[in-house]
Amino acid sequence: MQALASTFGSVGNGLFTAAAFLFVLSIVVVIHELGHFLVARWCGVKVDEFAMGFGREIYGWHDSKGTRWRLNWIPLGGYVKFMDDANGASIPDPEAIRNMSADERATSFHGKALWQRAAVIAAGPIANFILAVVLLAAIFMTWGVPTTPALVDEVVEGGAADRAGLKAGDLIVEIDGTAIESFGDLQRVISINPDRKLQLAYVRNEKRNVVELTPELKEVPDGFGGTLRQGMLGIKRSNLPSNWTYKHYGPLAALSLGVKECYFFVERNLSYMGGIVTGREKADQLGGPIRIADAAGKVASLGLVPLLHLTAMISVSVGLFNLFPIPPLDGGHLLYYAAEAVRRRPLSEGTQGVGFRMGLALILMLAVFALWNDLGILKRWIGG
Repeated sequence: MQALASTFGSVGNGLFTAAAFLFVLSIVVVIHELGHFLVARWCGVKVDEFAMGFGREIYGWHDSKGTRWRLNWIPLGGYVKFMDDANGASIPDPEAIRNMSADERATSFHGKALWQRAAVIAAGPIANFILAVVLLAAIFMTWGVPTTPALVDEVVEGGAADRAGLKAGDLIVEIDGTAIESFGDLQRVISINPDRKLQLAYVRNEKRNVVELTPELKEVPDGFGGTLRQGMLGIKRSNLPSNWTYKHYGPLAALSLGVKECYFFVERNLSYMGGIVTGREKADQLGGPIRIADAAGKVASLGLVPLLHLTAMISVSVGLFNLFPIPPLDGGHLLYYAAEAVRRRPLSEGTQGVGFRMGLALILMLAVFALWNDLGILKRWIGG
C-alpha cells in the first residue's frame, strides 16, 4: 500500500509539474509569437499560420484574413509563418518569392521595407519584455513587495563583513554611491560584485561610518537543486515577522520598478554568460525544458504569485536569448538586416543559407549541452 501511495503521489507531482510548465511556457511563447503577428498585420504582411507547439495539428481554424491558427502536439514552442517563408523559422523561400505576382509581393514579408521587416522580427522579443514588466507591475500593485531593512542581524565569522568590522545591529545605507533601502537592494548589489572592492556606508549608534570591503565569490543553493556563484558579505538578516513589511506601488511606480527588475535580470544574465566565456563562471546553470519544468513545478507549489514572477523571468530570458545574433533566432535576422542596411542590398541566398545552417548547428549543440545539464533533474524525477 505504501508503494502504491508513493506511486500515485509521484504521478500527481508529475502532472502538477507538467501543468505548471505548460502554463508558463504557453504564456511566454504565445506572447512572443503574438508580438510578431500583430506587427506583421500592422505592416500589411499576410500570415499563413500562427502555431502553438510543433508537429501534427490537434485543432485549428482559419480567421477572416486567411491565417490558420494551430494547436500542435508538441507544446515546446510555436511559430508564425508568413506567406513567403519556407518554414516557421522565417527562412525565405527564394522560389516562392521569385514566382510572386505584384499583388502577392505587396503582402509578402520579404517584399516589405527593411524597417518593417526589422520591426516585425524585433516585436517578438520586445513582447516578452513587455509581458515581464506587466506581470511584475501587477504583482507589485496587488500583492506588494516583501521588504526588510538592510539591518545586520548576525555576522559570519571570517567573512568579508567580519573583516571590515561590521557588527549585529548595523544598518547598511549605501554602497558605492547607491542608496540601499532594503536587504533586497543590498543582496542585489553584493551578488553581482564578487571580488570587487566596494565602499559601504552603515549607521551604528546614529553615526554614519564608511568602510571598504570585498564580497567573496561563493556557491549558494538556487532553491531548485542547483547552485549559484555570487558575491557574499557574510551577514544574515532577521527573519522575525515584525521586521517584514509589504510595500505596494501605484501603476506608474509599479511599471517603473518592473522595468528596473527586468533590466537587473538581463544584466545578471549577460554577466553570467560573460563569466562563462572568461572562465569565472561554470556553465552548469544553463538548462532547458526539463529545468524550466522542474522550477515551474516547485514555484507553483508556493502559489500563483511566485509562478507569475517565474513566468516574468523566463519571458525575459526568452526575449534576451532570441536577440542573440545567431540565425535562425530573431537576432540573427536582425543581423542580416543590419548588413543589408550597410550594403544597401540583402546578403546573397548562399551566404544566408550558410549562416542559417551554422546557427542551427550551434543552437542544437546548446540544446544538447542544456539537456546534459538537466540529466541530474531527470534522474531525480525517475528516482522519485
